Amino acid sequence: MGQPLRARVRRLLPEPAVEVLRSVRREWWRVSGRLHGPLPDEPPRPVVPTTPVRLLVGPANFAGQAWEWARAAERHLDGVGAVVMAVRRGGLEFAADYQVPLPVYRSPSWSVAEKDWITRSFTHVLIDAMRPLMGPLYGDDCAREIDALQASGLTVGLIAHGSDIRVPSRHRETYERSPFDPDHPTTKALETQSRRLSAVMLGFDGPTFVSTPDLLDFAPRATWLPVVVDGGRWASDHPVLERPRPVVVHVPSNPFLKGSHLVDGPLQDMADRGLIEYRRLEGVPPEQMPALVADADVVLDQFVLGLYSVMAVQGMFAGRLVVAHVADRVRDRVPGELPIVEAGPDDVVEVLQRVLDARDTYRDVAVAGLAYARRVHDGTLSARALAPFVGRAGATMTGPHDPPSADLSEAPA
Repeated sequence: MGQPLRARVRRLLPEPAVEVLRSVRREWWRVSGRLHGPLPDEPPRPVVPTTPVRLLVGPANFAGQAWEWARAAERHLDGVGAVVMAVRRGGLEFAADYQVPLPVYRSPSWSVAEKDWITRSFTHVLIDAMRPLMGPLYGDDCAREIDALQASGLTVGLIAHGSDIRVPSRHRETYERSPFDPDHPTTKALETQSRRLSAVMLGFDGPTFVSTPDLLDFAPRATWLPVVVDGGRWASDHPVLERPRPVVVHVPSNPFLKGSHLVDGPLQDMADRGLIEYRRLEGVPPEQMPALVADADVVLDQFVLGLYSVMAVQGMFAGRLVVAHVADRVRDRVPGELPIVEAGPDDVVEVLQRVLDARDTYRDVAVAGLAYARRVHDGTLSARALAPFVGRAGATMTGPHDPPSADLSEAPA
């Protein structure tokens, strides 16, 4: 049954009937796996660190963040070694220690061996996006997998990235520019998915983390785990806002969630009038992104969700001017002033015109953005957020910056 059809069936059936179908599918999966046997292209598992804390992170690795968090923990926390496992689904691929092709991930023989490897090898597990580490062995999400991991003595934590717990109907109630039209098919699909996965996170009594501070609206007990960007990889000495026609770049990971369709027309009109050069791209391989951003003057993030994402941080690390809609409630949660120029779909042209008219002022904002990125998103604060989870709260924090004293564990009232 194709994924779109399966999703439609789930929306039509009551939850008990859906769970019965899931059970039947899992049993068929186990039987067919025994018939087919092991897959020939199963990749070798990586060497596990010998450190006191052996951390496994995965399997979603959206925007390469599982990799970055794992490396930050290794850099900044004594006695921590980490392995990142990611499922290869045919889209953009980011660095990981253990890349598992989707057919292998769905194999019963691999799943059983994976459970044995994880429970024998690691002390701590961080599951991102509530996706199971062991394939469908325990179901479509990690809810039942958590019990198996904890029963084996592992310490388990959960990380939410966004659409996994951002319930559209609740987002509409909280954010003025919410993109979630209740009649839109994408909204309906996300509503079903986010309600199911947020129930997993909210029902879990262990450590939980969110990658962006807006998600504290949906998981108020969680800890903000700031996204991490390798600043050296994105560093650029290209001048900013010196060209007569500044280059404005927009590379949305998901145009629907970024509000791209609301700004493409007005920005192209500015380009047609010779005011800017508008570069709207999608599906850019990760290795090409630093050069693309370095050649820009302005980086556009998103205009409807009320947050700032990895793209914004990459733009700041490159010293570019970043423009996005970041709600006041989110700005209030970050340590210090957030040097991202505020703009929504209705005023993005006006905002960019102000940038053109006051270039020196906005060059200073871009400089402040680089300083903010170094202070908040170089991995130091992220490691600090993870330290209690891995039991290394007293470990030596090593890093080039003294992180600000900010409580990242909860949203303000």
